[in-house]
Amino acid sequence: MRIRKKPWAEAELAANKAIIAEPSLYKGKWREVFGNDNPIHIEIGCGKGQFLSKMSKLNPDINYIGIEREEQIIVTALKKSREGETGNNIRFFVEDVANILNVFDTGEVKRIYSNFSDPWHRKKKWAKRRLTHKNFLNLYEALFGEEGGELFLKTDNRIFFEFSLNEIADKGWRLHNISLDLHNSGFEGNIMTEYEEKFAAMGMPIYRLEGYYRK
Repeated sequence: MRIRKKPWAEAELAANKAIIAEPSLYKGKWREVFGNDNPIHIEIGCGKGQFLSKMSKLNPDINYIGIEREEQIIVTALKKSREGETGNNIRFFVEDVANILNVFDTGEVKRIYSNFSDPWHRKKKWAKRRLTHKNFLNLYEALFGEEGGELFLKTDNRIFFEFSLNEIADKGWRLHNISLDLHNSGFEGNIMTEYEEKFAAMGMPIYRLEGYYRK
């Protein structure tokens, strides 16, 4: 999918204090970025930032970091932070999740959110690109370290969801709060993403799970 270039993106990236231009410089030092020892939760593929914007205001004692591969996407999330739609406990950077161990030290991240990531479901050979493939789960385990961590996932794609359940179970993680129709499940405290609002309006079921890793 071609991403339309925003004429104001360069200026936003240059001036916004919430963007971390060189995140690898802060590996093991993220408490200095936030100025506290609060737990760090990250969203992989944060998109336009609606989910993290709301989470940061609801949970001021948690530090949030949004990660996105495309500058032209993340600038919308940055604009929200500049316009006061987020708490002060939020930062963003542009990076591929495959390089996440270059950015965070073991144990720095306590929870990962993966909301509506690309399901890569059209061809079998694409399975390794899914963010819940065992190779990525191995990466998350290395990130969490001895103390363990959590992966919270939402998707509209049942094939991807069933794949994720199997991969996470095969790794021996504990699964909790599994939902095949989140919005009709009675689950409380759900914060919707932009994609989720669109899918919900169309009457599409939203699938959700929580995976807990402990070494």
